Amino acid sequence: MPRDKIKLECTSCKRRNYTGTKNKRKHSGRVEFTKYCPFERKRTKHKEAK
Repeated sequence: MPRDKIKLECTSCKRRNYTGTKNKRKHSGRVEFTKYCPFERKRTKHKEAK
């Protein structure tokens, strides 16, 4: 299976808000998205957690 399950962690509050999948072949490193953080009530960067 070429897809991995990942958790996305907010870079400012360090809470894990989102889950998803990524393609291992296309994105070998950690991915980063701008998503809405409900705890801070604004859009922040979310990085892939371990």
